[in-house]
Amino acid sequence: MIPLSWYLVVGALLFVIGFYGALSRRNAIAILMSIELMLNAVNINFLAFWRYLTPKEMAGQVFAIIAITVAAAEAAVGLALVIAVYRSRDTVSVDEVDLLKG
Repeated sequence: MIPLSWYLVVGALLFVIGFYGALSRRNAIAILMSIELMLNAVNINFLAFWRYLTPKEMAGQVFAIIAITVAAAEAAVGLALVIAVYRSRDTVSVDEVDLLKG
């Protein structure tokens, strides 16, 4: 049986990689992918804690399903915004997008 700490280390590494990617990227699609990676790390932690702490209750699985649903909605809305910005500005670079300026 794999110990809980291994799952938490994998989740923490995925979260740190996603966090670094979200802060260091200039491309909006890469930033969205990094945010998705961070949400998947949270799902790993939810399921690991559910498995090791309360396996008879369904709380961890319910939280993971809610997080997956929110991630799917975030990806759909984020991608729609990126496509709309690309159509109007012909770029997905975060530095070149200045929507609030005239």
